[in-house]
Amino acid sequence: MRSADFFATHPVFTHDEYLSAHGDRRDRSPRTADSLLTRHAAAGKLLHVRRGLYAAVPAGTTPGAFQVDPFLLATKLAPDAAVAFHAALQFRGKAYSVWHRFAVLTRSHLRSLNFQGSEFVGVRPPRAFDGLPDLGGGVVTEAHAGGTVRVTTFERSLVDVLDAPGSARANLEKIFDQWRQVAAAPGFNGCLVANSASALPPDDPAFADVLRRKLKLMEDAFARALRRAQAAGEVNASLDARATARSLLVIAQGLAVVGRVQRDRTFIRGVVESARRLLD
Repeated sequence: MRSADFFATHPVFTHDEYLSAHGDRRDRSPRTADSLLTRHAAAGKLLHVRRGLYAAVPAGTTPGAFQVDPFLLATKLAPDAAVAFHAALQFRGKAYSVWHRFAVLTRSHLRSLNFQGSEFVGVRPPRAFDGLPDLGGGVVTEAHAGGTVRVTTFERSLVDVLDAPGSARANLEKIFDQWRQVAAAPGFNGCLVANSASALPPDDPAFADVLRRKLKLMEDAFARALRRAQAAGEVNASLDARATARSLLVIAQGLAVVGRVQRDRTFIRGVVESARRLLD
């Protein structure tokens, strides 16, 4: 593959990807590939992000003026990297604020990167996902900006927020704020699980099992966060963590359905406040 063709289809790429694309040429050794990358970077066709990582500079612009897409960049920071937490919600247009700090879910040791005003930080999957393949699941690959991005699903992103280090009560509050902001957004169209459950055919047990597992994943995350918050004295110590987790799950899924037609902010705020009161 010609370098120009490779750059056109790989806006952000690793050294190994470039070498692999040229591996069918007997005259292309790793040293030759390195020489070509150095030459293209010197010609302003590539931006050297960090060791082994490059971005293709579009024609008509310069490396100094070109802004690399942060989601494409985050995906290439480790072999198993996935955009996660608030960054995943931001990728999906469901974040209530714009951050320039991108969480990268990976089991690899990832050094933090500051690049073009953004910070990229590696985060290991929660312990609940230890031993599970593909960072615990809920990771998809989506086309974006001429390339592809590995990113957690909306449901997995909520689970990751609940399992994030720090105050469990603060994590729960982030979820409540997310409900309020997302449900009131003009383009809100529910969530995949709630929409699928409401349209579930009565004779499809296999699909029902998939939805049950997704709902159980969210229920368990709520329960873990509630127990951590109880241990820290942040919520009522006498509440039943499992029963409250199920109540929060039902509120979340109900809001995802009702919020498709009921956009009144007072209505949504009332639902979210009732969820908050369950913790006290």
